Amino acid sequence: MISVEGLKVEFGVKPLFVDASFVINDRDRIALVGKNGAGKSTMLKILCGQQKATSGTVSIPNDCRIGYLPQVMNLQDDTTVREEAQKAFADITKMKERLDRMNQELAERTDYESESYLALIEKYTTEHERFQMMGAESREAELERTLTGLGFLRTDFERPTSEFSGGWRMRIELAKILLQKPDVLLLDEPTNHLDIESIQWLEQFLAQSSSAVVLVSHDRAFINNISNRTLEISCGRVIDYKVKYNEYVVLRQGRREQQLRAYENQQKEVAEMKDFIERFRYKATKAVQVQQKIKQLEKIVPIEIDEVDNSAMHLKFPPCLRSGDYPVICDEVRKDYGAHTVFDHVTLTIKRGEKVAFVGKNGEGKSTLVKCIMSEIPFTGELKIGHNIQIGYFAQNQAQLLDEDLTVFQTIDHVAKGDIRLRINDILGAFMFGGEESDKKVKVLSGGERSRLAMIRLLLEPVNLLILDEPTNHLDMPSKDVLKEAIKAFDGTAIIVSHDREFLDGLVTKVYEFGGGKVREHLGGIYDFLQAKKISELNELGRESSVSVAKQANSPMGWDKKSHGVGQVVPGDGTNDEALLKTLSYAERKEQQKRRNRAEKAVKESEAKIEKMEQRLKELDELLMQPENASDMVLVTEYTSTKSALDEEVERWEKLSEQLEEFQ
Repeated sequence: MISVEGLKVEFGVKPLFVDASFVINDRDRIALVGKNGAGKSTMLKILCGQQKATSGTVSIPNDCRIGYLPQVMNLQDDTTVREEAQKAFADITKMKERLDRMNQELAERTDYESESYLALIEKYTTEHERFQMMGAESREAELERTLTGLGFLRTDFERPTSEFSGGWRMRIELAKILLQKPDVLLLDEPTNHLDIESIQWLEQFLAQSSSAVVLVSHDRAFINNISNRTLEISCGRVIDYKVKYNEYVVLRQGRREQQLRAYENQQKEVAEMKDFIERFRYKATKAVQVQQKIKQLEKIVPIEIDEVDNSAMHLKFPPCLRSGDYPVICDEVRKDYGAHTVFDHVTLTIKRGEKVAFVGKNGEGKSTLVKCIMSEIPFTGELKIGHNIQIGYFAQNQAQLLDEDLTVFQTIDHVAKGDIRLRINDILGAFMFGGEESDKKVKVLSGGERSRLAMIRLLLEPVNLLILDEPTNHLDMPSKDVLKEAIKAFDGTAIIVSHDREFLDGLVTKVYEFGGGKVREHLGGIYDFLQAKKISELNELGRESSVSVAKQANSPMGWDKKSHGVGQVVPGDGTNDEALLKTLSYAERKEQQKRRNRAEKAVKESEAKIEKMEQRLKELDELLMQPENASDMVLVTEYTSTKSALDEEVERWEKLSEQLEEFQ
C-alpha cells in the first residue's frame, strides 16, 4: 500500500535516520517504537506528506486515503460537537450531491436508447454502489456510536466545542478521523487524553477496522493488544520485526546480546591490531605487515549497539516516618459544583501500605476527590487524614511551581540528599534528561518535560502518602518502568489516578471506580476489575435484572418485575412514610409529596418509553430476519438508533429510580 525506500532525514549534523526502507501492507497493525527523539513523530509526518525527507522516496497510490492524528493540532471552536464530527463526511456529502444531480438528469432526459444515457446509468449505478459501501446511509448512527465510544454523552452532542478542554477536543478530532474510514491510520499518542473505557473501545474499533494502522504510543498494553508488527527506530536505522510488541521486546533483547558479543569481539580485534602496530611500528622487517594492519584498521566499520534504556536502574524513595494505620478515611463525602453533584455518599478507608487506583471516565470526580484529600477545595461530609502523614502530591500543575531560573540538574540537586546525589545524572537519564539536556533551564522546557522533572523531584522527597494524578502522561516506557518499580518498593501508601492499565498492573491491589456520582470499591488488581466489568457490560439483561432485584430487596416499595426486566413501582405499606411525615412541617410534607409525585411520574414515563422501544426492536428483529430485508440500510439504521436510545433510557431510568428511593 505505502512503500518507503532509502529514507534519510537530517536535522543538524547527525541524521535522524538513514536508509529507512519498509512497506505498509493492507491490515497491518504497526507499532512504531523508539526512544523519545528517535524520530517517530517525524516518520508519521513524512508518511502523511506534512514533512519532506532529505532524500529517499515514499510511494503512495493515488486512491489511498490517509488519516493522521498528531499529538498537537489547531482546533476549531465555532461549531457544536455533532457539527464538527459531521465534517468527517464531507466526501460522502459531495458524493450524495453528485448522485442527486445524476438522478435529476436521468429523470429529465428522454433519450433512453442513446449511448450517453446508458453511460450515465452505468456511472450512477457504480457511484451509488460505492455510496452504499461507504456506509453513507448509517453515518449518523456511526457518528453517535463513535462519539459515545470515545466518552461523550448524547447530551454533549449539541454543546459548542469551545466548552470542552483541549483533551476532549482531541477526542473529537480522533472521532472525525475514525469516521472517515481511511485506508491508513497514522496515530501519534492517541491514548494521552482517553480514559480506560475509551481506550478499550478504541482497541476494539481498531481490531475490527479494515484500515492499516501505524501507531506511536507509550501505553504498552494498548500497542500490544493492537499490533501484529513492530518498526523500531534505533541508532538512525529502522528495524522491522514481524511480531507484536511483547514478542518484539524478547527478540530485541536477543538481537542486542548478539550485538554486544560482536562488539566485544570487534573491540578485541581492534585492540590486537593497535598493539601489533605499536610494537612493530619502527621495525623495518615488519613495515609491510604494519601497513597492512593500519589499512585493515581503517576499513573496520564500528558495530553499533542498539540504544539502551535505563529501565533496569533501581530507584527508591528515601526513608520516611511511619504513618498511622489509616492514612485516609472518607465518611459520606459529597462534592457539588452549583447544581451539579460530582459524587456523594463516598465512604472508604485506605490502610497503611495499600496501593490503590482511582479509575473511571473523565469528569467523574477522580481528581476532585484527590483535591478534597489535599484540602484544596471545600466539600461536605467527614474526611480524616491519618497520624504522621507526609503527602507527596503530583498533579499536572506541579510543573508550574518549578523555579524557571534553575537548570534541570540544579532543580534535582536542591532536593537530593545523601548518596542519591552521586546518582543524579543516572536518574535524569532514566527520565530522558541525559547529556546536555540536564543543563537546560527550566523556563525553556516544554510542558511535558516540566511534568517529568516535577515527577523526579517527588521521587526524591521523604513522604509516606503518595498521591499521583495521571503520572504517566508524559513518560516513555523506560521512565514508566523506573517509576513503577519505585512505587512497588515504596513502604508507604499510594493513591494513583491513571488510565494506563499496564502501569497499574501488578502495582495496585484495590480499585475505586468513579461513575454516576458514586465511588465503588473493587478488591484485586486492575485486570481483575476490568474482567469483572467486561462481564457486566456484555450481560446487559443480567445487569438490568440484578438492579431490579436489588431495588426489590432494599426498597420499602414493592417491585413488579415486567418481562422487559425493568421494575414498576406499586404502593407499599406506608410504614416508613408515616414515620417520615411526623418529623416534617405541613409545608415540608407538601413539598416532599410534590417531589415524590414528580419522581414517580418520571419513572413511569421512562418505563413506558423502554417498553415501547423494546417492542419496536422485536419488530425490527423480525423484519431483518427476512431475506429481502437483510440489506435494508433504513431498517439497520433504525435498529441501531433505537438500541442506542434504549440503552440511554435504561441508564436514565436507573438514575430516576435512585432519586425516587430517596423519598421512600
